[in-house]
Amino acid sequence: MPHQLPPLNALRIFEVTARAGSYTDAARELNLTHGAVSRQIQLLERALGQPLFRKDGQRRVATAHAKAFAREISAAFDHISDASQRYGKAARSKIVRVNAPATFAMRWLIPALVDFRARHPHTEVRVSTAFSNEPALKGSFDVAIRRSPAADAAFEVATLFRESTTVIASPALLRAQPLRRPRDLGKAVLLASESRPGDWEAWLAAAGCAALRPAQQLRFDHFFVTLQAVVDGMGVGIGSFPTLSSDLAQQRLALPFPDVRVPGSSYYLMLPRDADKPRFLYDFVAWLVDAGRAAEQQAL
Repeated sequence: MPHQLPPLNALRIFEVTARAGSYTDAARELNLTHGAVSRQIQLLERALGQPLFRKDGQRRVATAHAKAFAREISAAFDHISDASQRYGKAARSKIVRVNAPATFAMRWLIPALVDFRARHPHTEVRVSTAFSNEPALKGSFDVAIRRSPAADAAFEVATLFRESTTVIASPALLRAQPLRRPRDLGKAVLLASESRPGDWEAWLAAAGCAALRPAQQLRFDHFFVTLQAVVDGMGVGIGSFPTLSSDLAQQRLALPFPDVRVPGSSYYLMLPRDADKPRFLYDFVAWLVDAGRAAEQQAL
């Protein structure tokens, strides 16, 4: 079906106006008259069937609905601009766009990219993140990384590494409240994540303490929030390795029971089969697979 798009020039002027905060500032940035900006906004409002700006004294300001719409439009223009640079005739940029789960991106991929930059200083890696409760694949990317591989022939899939999980805590908390055996967790505050249900139950069963009930349990929506609470000494959590290896190396985290581990999820690299694949993209994929394999070996 054809795309049902509002007037593109009106969208462009609306995006600038919402960002600039006023018709006057938008007109100055676009080198247009105030009236020209106003007419394009009115054209877009008619196409959408609702107002986008409201009067505030002598000014017209974007409604909350319009601000949200502008953020979406701005992201779409960024994608168009990026595609134009990448696929234009004179394009010379070496850019790899990676979409990965937030915790994986922050705790493993970005620290690892220091090595890639040293090996390939002229290739730019742009990382965008996804939450576990979002659709499996969303947005524009050259490489996607997920815990569940796409059951779709449109993607080439390779395994990066398989995680193992164990108890994590801040070194300061363990100095103040030593945990010498798994049953000591009955006196601790256990931190859990809604996005990773069953982590504590699986680990306690592996440690022979399936019936243990903690003094208190706190639950957060995403794992990276739980991780920050662990680092801050709020309690103990379940962490995944090698994803958190850099935190362990930097002594942000400690492992009170390193020998008790539970097999965790695997991370997979997914490469669209129909995408343009320049040499620098293959170089990045090869580096990523090697880095994942090495990280898994070091975490064993």
